[in-house]
Amino acid sequence: MSLFGRTFADGDRLDVAGAAVRLKVNRRARRVSLRLDRTRREIIATAPSARRLAEAAAFARQRSAWIAERLAELPAASPLAPGQLIEVFGRPVRLDASAGRARWIEPIDGSTPRICAMGEGEGFARAVILTVKKKALEVLTARTAHYAQALGAPMPKVSVADAKSRWGSCKPGPRGTAGVIRYSWRLALAPFEVADYVAAHECAHLLELNHGPHFWAHVKALVGDERPHRAWLRAEGARLHAFGE
Repeated sequence: MSLFGRTFADGDRLDVAGAAVRLKVNRRARRVSLRLDRTRREIIATAPSARRLAEAAAFARQRSAWIAERLAELPAASPLAPGQLIEVFGRPVRLDASAGRARWIEPIDGSTPRICAMGEGEGFARAVILTVKKKALEVLTARTAHYAQALGAPMPKVSVADAKSRWGSCKPGPRGTAGVIRYSWRLALAPFEVADYVAAHECAHLLELNHGPHFWAHVKALVGDERPHRAWLRAEGARLHAFGE
């Protein structure tokens, strides 16, 4: 529908007082509403039908003060620069500027690891993130192998991506064959125990494609009480997604 001559479609984006607002149709919704997507750092304006998207856009403009308040609650963006200390799987890691390809340096004396990368600004940040992604794949592959073996399941193919809506996903293979597990690379920014829980969670899906009692029994057998780890991700997830922004 149109508002002041403009036609809106599902997925359109607006700028409301400097904030990103995305229009969304949800046919199960009963009314126009706004909510904050903490992961994507944007406001979702939902309408029950495409015909009411103009109403959702108008409602977002009327609630500009509310939108500003919600966005102000988000963790500050975390740009990356040489000299910073970040945490990777709970370990402090220093960022250093250097020539050559980005690389992870593990000191033999057990002192603080370093990520060395060339460039500055966005180029430096991209190189650091690429290195963290590689470390995420290395560690999460190892933990997946550990839990798949504990469950008696074939080792799945493992990959990492920048998923915004979930920390991991599992697609089991046909009976007796390997499946596929994908993780958010940002799990590398969480404490090891939290990332390890996600690996156990996804491996449990190799046996149970649901979140029923049998599934949670597998998870508890692998890592014990999962509730603190789930609570940590709910509380800190937005901060992980602000990393490098």
